[in-house]
Amino acid sequence: MENLRELFQIMTRRFGFLDKNCCSVGGVDVSIIHSHILYEIDKQHHPSMQRVAETLGTDITTFSRQIQALVKMNLVKKTPQPDDKRVYNLSLTVEGKYVAATIDQQMKTYLNDVFSHMNEFEKETVIRSIKLLNEAMAKTSNCCTPQ
Repeated sequence: MENLRELFQIMTRRFGFLDKNCCSVGGVDVSIIHSHILYEIDKQHHPSMQRVAETLGTDITTFSRQIQALVKMNLVKKTPQPDDKRVYNLSLTVEGKYVAATIDQQMKTYLNDVFSHMNEFEKETVIRSIKLLNEAMAKTSNCCTPQ
């Protein structure tokens, strides 16, 4: 029988190398976590800080420091909610949108390259399998369930 942990370790490590090497855009170095934050802010429509932190499974204190760094880099804008000034919504600046779009394009290029080594049936099988795995992981009580 295959060593399942080994398979996931190798895949996670390879994807980690990609994250580590992918994120330099126009002279701006973006860390892995910053890349994930930009992706989530871009995907969700003006989400609250709490919502993105929960989606990424990060405690709010650590997340707040990451947001401050992204604000200083002029990639993210924090706006207090009109009805509750304690709650901040997040959005990408023009530069943040450019960085997020560039990283997204780099990831698509990489994944297209990976899938180019498979035929159409293999590609569809892998994608369907990843979807099934994600659904099963969300149902287990032994793991976290990100939003």
